[in-house]
Amino acid sequence: MDLRKKIALILTLTLGMIMPVRAHQADSIRFSLLTCAPGNEIYELFGHTALRYQNFTRGADVVFNYGMFSFNTPHFVYRFVKGETDYQLGVTPYRYFEAEYALRGSSVYEQELNLTPQEKQTLLHLLEENYRPANRVYRYNYFYDNCTTRARDQIEKAVQGKVVYPEGGKGKTFRSIVHEYTASSPWDELGIDFCLGAEADLPIDNRLQMFAPFYMLRFASQAYIQNEDGTRRPLVAKEAKIVDVASEPAEPGFPLTPMMCASLFLALNVLVAWWQWRRRKIYWGWDIVLYGMQGLAGCVIAFLFFVSVHPTVGSNWLLALFNPVPLFCLPFMVYGAIRHKKVYYHTVNLVYLTLFILIFSFSPQEFNLTVLPLALGLLVNAASHVLVMNAKE
Repeated sequence: MDLRKKIALILTLTLGMIMPVRAHQADSIRFSLLTCAPGNEIYELFGHTALRYQNFTRGADVVFNYGMFSFNTPHFVYRFVKGETDYQLGVTPYRYFEAEYALRGSSVYEQELNLTPQEKQTLLHLLEENYRPANRVYRYNYFYDNCTTRARDQIEKAVQGKVVYPEGGKGKTFRSIVHEYTASSPWDELGIDFCLGAEADLPIDNRLQMFAPFYMLRFASQAYIQNEDGTRRPLVAKEAKIVDVASEPAEPGFPLTPMMCASLFLALNVLVAWWQWRRRKIYWGWDIVLYGMQGLAGCVIAFLFFVSVHPTVGSNWLLALFNPVPLFCLPFMVYGAIRHKKVYYHTVNLVYLTLFILIFSFSPQEFNLTVLPLALGLLVNAASHVLVMNAKE
């Protein structure tokens, strides 16, 4: 055998050994979409999404998690309210991730992605690029750019073709989906409802519905990849519940519901109004408490409305009821009550609150029902001022 044939034979044998190894390495990679059940804290109510990467050849098993943040970040609360919260991509060994959610009482569902070897390599490259120090931090947005949407977007970028999702539920809104997860946490639901505006009540398509982890899970289970050659394949190869635990019972919270407290607030205002009418006297100490609380709540809503960059908060019609105006008028109210002088703020407020209650059901925004007894309580108080002042004339 001459030298040329020997070299050709050696190259053929070498390539024959390398190619199966490379193919085996590519086949040994597996990506999965992980969906974690909700917890009891307010930031855990909606569940969580992450991506699991396994490389059986290298013995790697890690989770790429876009939901990492720290409460110790300077001015965390202020930045969160303003909508400038920064999250980051973290990489955690799967065994630690699994232990954390098992300890928390949250089950974890795994959906193995039906990707080609090349798509797996592309997805790995995208995640590694995202994990670079210069890229791992991102501006979190709870509806449009969160841990779930980030994971979905990386999968779509890696696919050679297009991911086609099933039709979503008709008439779904951001608020209606939020309510599905806050039904057992009425105080959390009230707080969120007080922040969200009318934009949260607009119908959203299936893509926007994927901000919620379990909506993403359901869409992914029925989605398929439209290949460039016209063929299709399911996005998810198989599904399993890899952490199966009983959810931790919620710690006992405040015994009264928001509606109970709002009803007591209304009853207290009726009692104070009756006492003021009977005594023909305005108790300005109650005005300080009542309008001070209304004004402080209004400052928060006004800040969200005018300053915060959070989605939907800039269309909050609740600003009509809770705004800082009572704080500015409070000194005049107290002065008028002490000097037994008529304060026209209460007359204007009486008309204003009556109109608010009348249009309550026709507003483009879905108000939390707790708002109604709160508005009625303020109305009763304003009416008592007008009646007492008129009786003295």
